[in-house]
Amino acid sequence: MTDSNNINDEAKKAPIDVLTFGCRLNIYESEIIRDLSNQSQKQDVVIINSCAVTAEAERKIRQKVRQIKRNEPHKKIMITGCSAQIHPEMWQKMPEVDMVFGNEEKLDPHFYQTTLANSQDMETVHVKNIMDVKETASHLIHSVSGKARAIVQVQNGCDHRCTFCIIPYGRGPSRSVPIGAIVKQIDTLLKQGYQEIVFTGVDLTSYGTDLPGQPTLGQMLRRVLSQLPQLRRLRLSSLDSIEIDDELTQLIIENHRIMPHLHLSLQSGDNMILKRMKRRHQREHAIDFCQSIKKYRPEVTFGADIIAGFPTETDEMFDNTLRIIDECELTYLHIFPYSARKGTPAARMPQVPMNIRKQRASILRHRGQEKLSHHLNTYLQNEQTVYEVLIENPQSGRMADFAPVQLIPDDSQNLKQGMIVKVRITGKTSDHLVAKVLHTDQ
Repeated sequence: MTDSNNINDEAKKAPIDVLTFGCRLNIYESEIIRDLSNQSQKQDVVIINSCAVTAEAERKIRQKVRQIKRNEPHKKIMITGCSAQIHPEMWQKMPEVDMVFGNEEKLDPHFYQTTLANSQDMETVHVKNIMDVKETASHLIHSVSGKARAIVQVQNGCDHRCTFCIIPYGRGPSRSVPIGAIVKQIDTLLKQGYQEIVFTGVDLTSYGTDLPGQPTLGQMLRRVLSQLPQLRRLRLSSLDSIEIDDELTQLIIENHRIMPHLHLSLQSGDNMILKRMKRRHQREHAIDFCQSIKKYRPEVTFGADIIAGFPTETDEMFDNTLRIIDECELTYLHIFPYSARKGTPAARMPQVPMNIRKQRASILRHRGQEKLSHHLNTYLQNEQTVYEVLIENPQSGRMADFAPVQLIPDDSQNLKQGMIVKVRITGKTSDHLVAKVLHTDQ
């Protein structure tokens, strides 16, 4: 598999370093930034592709900026991404930052060829109104640096306004990538040796509403799988259960090229909190969806994003969230203590004390660890079963259902990132399986 960080390191090294914070979409877009920034001919520059989902995320980026300037004072530092889009003035005020540019500019070839390439006075801000963006430009990447699976953007932006979320103001309105461009991008990545593709977006299940004919996510998936029979493994990122229609449900059940791990944008298990979040689903929608999938494809596992300590959350409301972990059989949890974002309605609601938010987050993480350990135990029931693992590094990988695996390789085998190998399970710890590698399957 091609790794753009490892090809003739000295001769091919890009003059601009790109650091990525945040979501899979940022990871994908950082590959585009790497390609486009090479056109600027700038030297000794670091571009930080930022995240704004929580105040803590922005704090860590500021910390990284200061560290870079302290260790490499000759380097110019540029900030882009969601935090740059939403809070350009914050970054402009940092003496360590030389330029700020927005989410639209970071993917614009013209920006790199002109503004960035010719800029002498770099203490400038270039941030357009992201709400004016009406389509997602098609970019072709050939690899995802350091990743075993390739990420493909199929959607960007969001038309919903959850009361806790600031991301729509960083990403703009929902817009979809045409199916033809998706097929071309995947075909390019498959030819580079990738065997698993991950579809990502800000609001993945809203796919197609802005395209001619308004194809749904399920219809797009069906066409992609039909046109690319060589695509062995397709994984979906975060889904909104209320937007998953019967066609998409049926496709997930029937087509085993779609990996048996689904991540839900759940946020809470209490209906009053969901209403105050301005989510469109109720707890019953999520439970019904998970149960319907498990009924017909029992090997599917579920993950979820959950916010602990959302404003006005009582102990009883929190208990409802704790219970939905069992009711939806959630195995992989992303837990976030609520982070107030200035300008959002939730920031003006009665706040739960921070110590209680952190305590509830800890309880949720503990329950998630219990569920993961229980799930891993199911693999020990038949020691003769052979499974497939995608290698993430020479010592570890993931099952199709995303179960983490520590590998015991044969000394004669050279395990490389992105390979799919056959294994037998030999044991487990509290958070991963242990497996013996049998042979590769390339």
